[in-house]
Amino acid sequence: MNMQQIMKQAQKVQQKMKEIQDSLVDEKVEASSGGGMVNVVVNGRQEVVSVKIEPEILEDNDLEMLQDLIMAAVNEGIKKSQAMVQEKLSTVTGGMNIPGLF
Repeated sequence: MNMQQIMKQAQKVQQKMKEIQDSLVDEKVEASSGGGMVNVVVNGRQEVVSVKIEPEILEDNDLEMLQDLIMAAVNEGIKKSQAMVQEKLSTVTGGMNIPGLF
């Protein structure tokens, strides 16, 4: 493979990576905690786009528990989002971990 072919291939990979990165804002995962009492939706850019709290959880007035459930759901959502991103990127990178992509 000559240098021109390598550069062409690199440009194709770069373009595909950009397309995937641009589409990640539309890709979403859902996570919950407390048996579904707190639900969050996180996009492929690890941004929380939705938080839903079941009203019953407020009946106990346990603020600390609610905070813990929100934190747990958000952390799980971020983990799921990161896994989704890695899966999508691996289709382009062939499973190689390339530093700086995400």
